[in-house]
Amino acid sequence: MTRTLKIGVLETGLPPEELAPDFGNYPSMVESWLTPLSAKYDTEFTFYPILSGDIPTDGSAADIWVVTGSKFGVYEDHSWIAPLEELIRDAKAKKALMIGICFGHQLIAQALGGTVRKSGKGWGVGPHVYDTSAWPEALGETPNSLNLQAYHQDQVEVLPAGAQTIASSEFCEHAALWYPGFAVTVQGHPEFSKDYASALIESRRGTVLSEKDADQGQENMARDVTASSLAEMIATHLDHL
Repeated sequence: MTRTLKIGVLETGLPPEELAPDFGNYPSMVESWLTPLSAKYDTEFTFYPILSGDIPTDGSAADIWVVTGSKFGVYEDHSWIAPLEELIRDAKAKKALMIGICFGHQLIAQALGGTVRKSGKGWGVGPHVYDTSAWPEALGETPNSLNLQAYHQDQVEVLPAGAQTIASSEFCEHAALWYPGFAVTVQGHPEFSKDYASALIESRRGTVLSEKDADQGQENMARDVTASSLAEMIATHLDHL
């Protein structure tokens, strides 16, 4: 019998208003990225608009939680940060699994005792290539590299207990983390299409992003991404996360 997976997507951010009609919201992007899970299991996705106050309190309400990206910093004073951190800890205690994306990568680390700061290295924008020489055997064959769209200034700088760095670069030391038995998190955005990532950069050119950062991000678009391979790994090795 096919196993049914309840997947709770914790929506902590919104695309720029002008891009949403063409590209949808972040939970829909996540669902599309995780197509390999839906191909292997019966999946039931539930979206939680965290910014509207819809914050689950029971970590066992989903088999897998996905924490999306966000324009906010995990260290900022928002009323929904602490309850979401409590959900992360409760999910871990109740043996649910988690996937963290960008902000989610950072929030899971912070909730479990790690430290996140705005990096002095500035913005990472467009596809970045991460070294996978520390890839754990439990997660399958070591990929040649992990290539993901990036859009961030903040970085995890101090790991929480039990976390292992499984992908890194000179720019981002802790680009992907594995919490055995609990979570895989990535600083990049595997859910972003090339078209969306490019449009996001242009929407922030000259405001959030300098012309130089925007130009670099668009130049990086020539690089391949391996987001689909990451989703395949999660689907194949779900029992070893």
